[in-house]
Amino acid sequence: MAVGGTGGGPSAPRAGSFGRVKERRGSTVEVESLEEFDARVAAGARSLSGWHLQGLDLRERGLALRGLDAAGALFLGCELEPADEQSLRARGALVFPIVPGIPFDAYRASLYTAEELYAGLDTSYEETLDARVYAWSRQEPSLDRSLTQALHDHAIDDALLELVKDRRLVGVMGGHAVTRGSAPYADAARLAGELTRAGLLVATGGGPGAMEAANLGAYLARQPPAVLDEALDLLAAAPSFVPSVQAWASAALEVRERWPGGAHSLGIPTWHYGHEPPNAFATAIAKYFRNAIREAVLLHAASAGIVFLPGAAGTVQEVFQDACENYYADASSVAPMVLVGREHWTRTLPVWPLLESLARERHMAGHVHLVDDVSEVPALLASAG
Repeated sequence: MAVGGTGGGPSAPRAGSFGRVKERRGSTVEVESLEEFDARVAAGARSLSGWHLQGLDLRERGLALRGLDAAGALFLGCELEPADEQSLRARGALVFPIVPGIPFDAYRASLYTAEELYAGLDTSYEETLDARVYAWSRQEPSLDRSLTQALHDHAIDDALLELVKDRRLVGVMGGHAVTRGSAPYADAARLAGELTRAGLLVATGGGPGAMEAANLGAYLARQPPAVLDEALDLLAAAPSFVPSVQAWASAALEVRERWPGGAHSLGIPTWHYGHEPPNAFATAIAKYFRNAIREAVLLHAASAGIVFLPGAAGTVQEVFQDACENYYADASSVAPMVLVGREHWTRTLPVWPLLESLARERHMAGHVHLVDDVSEVPALLASAG
């Protein structure tokens, strides 16, 4: 089973079909493709002032660059002929060069795709971009590596902001240990499918377990219910990424090949947990180095609320991060919180009593819910919207 993709460079697959909104007018414009650069020049542009050119191969655009006023332009990781780079700097442009010796593009203009992260999986997981970036991140900390990671995460922030603009996101959180073939996995998938059909964009932590199930359910939301059942059966042959990430990810990519063109969803994983590979069912993947940034972004992006499926320490942390946001929010900014699994959240991990106490006499009081079954969730979110 072949997996396409070329790594993290300018020619990597883009998540553009996912509704990226580009700023095409104003004092600052982002130019992220050669087609857009050429179109702007052809339309009569005379100055690069305010242009942010990101990840472009401009080695064959020297003549055009020399004919434009370069003052106030910003070049991020663009490929330039040495003479053109020197000329741009001399004429007032700010040029951030390509960072050498790293397996990813620190200035990338788009989110990742599963095909990009898993290119090379036919050989082994260790050959994939995902594994190579993780291995690079495990080196001894240094200033240059820390700065490169910060540049990358800033670029992911920028791409994610464009993607989620004016969309209603619902977060689905849950444990990474939920296995394919289990009832909780199927429940998470069916819930996400229903939320997607209701017009919400499902966002998860992008990893395995309940997160993968939610992205799967969103992906197959437009298919008949029997297709999801068939996909669940196929995936159950590789229930976990342990012991083989290759077998686990290959099974997911085969499901995608069998039913291409699925509905969109978002995954926000991290290389911080290197033992947890990203799931292949999110159609856009905002993968970060810094877990704290990733957690904050995921919580802030979920404007339509968050569903918390049974989980352990990580999910508990997310519950109270979200609770803190809602606790201090004004009435117009509170987002629903729905905890699924009364036994789990009151006895196994008694989060609910504390959450209920925090909510008392706050604006969030009417927005926190505890339910027994995922079938109760969509109506709660719909009533809050």
